[in-house]
This record gives sequence, structure tokens and C-alpha cells, in this order.
Amino acid sequence: MSQSYNRGLVEDFGRWTEFSAGMWAWIFHKFTGWVLIGYLFTHIAVLSTATVGPETYTATIQGLESLFIVRVLEVGLLAVAVFHILNGTRLLLIDLGVGLDSQDTSFYASLILTGIIAVASVPTFLAGVF
Repeated sequence: MSQSYNRGLVEDFGRWTEFSAGMWAWIFHKFTGWVLIGYLFTHIAVLSTATVGPETYTATIQGLESLFIVRVLEVGLLAVAVFHILNGTRLLLIDLGVGLDSQDTSFYASLILTGIIAVASVPTFLAGVF
């Protein structure tokens, strides 16, 4: 016979305050993975305009790059990709037994490094949009 575990009410939304850094790392890693999958399909849809003709593809890219919101979304995409890479590397090292005692610190370091890289990239991504 299996044992059951009382996980509490689904309506108990206050439980997220009890999450540890490891749970937040797991949530962020899953979220960024899904965002990257969504971007992949969007990227393929934009690239498919190249099958119509080079003029259509060029017009599509120039039209998208001229929009301010697309430039902001590109900064967000960079932040998502950087965090996913850093956290994935952190998880790989932990699986190999490196840094087991400092998992929380390495998670916070990956968040801070992601923020620094994203903020530093803003001038590059927004250049030429104004």
C-alpha cells in the first residue's frame, strides 16, 4: 500500500513565500526553458519568410528591428538565455558533485550575473532604434 501525502489546499497561494532558493531555481529554469522553446517557434516562423523570397525576408527583419518593443524583447531573450545557460551549468556542476555546499550562493550569483549582462547589453540592443 502506498502512503499519501497532504500537500495542502490548492487555494493556499501563500505557500510560495516558503520556497527555498532551490525551488526558485527550478521554477526559473523551467520557465526560461519554455520561453526559449516559444522563441524557437517564433524564430522559425520569421525565417520561413525567406522561402517566399529574399525581399520579403529582408522587409520582415527590417520591419521587426525598427520596433522598440522588439528591441526590448531581444534584451529579455538575452536575459532568459543567459540565465538558462548559467543555471544549467550550475546544475551540471552540482550533478558532478562540485559546489554541493554552495548551491544557494551559486543560484544567486547566476541571477546577479544575468542581470549585469542584460543591463550591459541594453545600449547595444537599443542602438539605432531612436
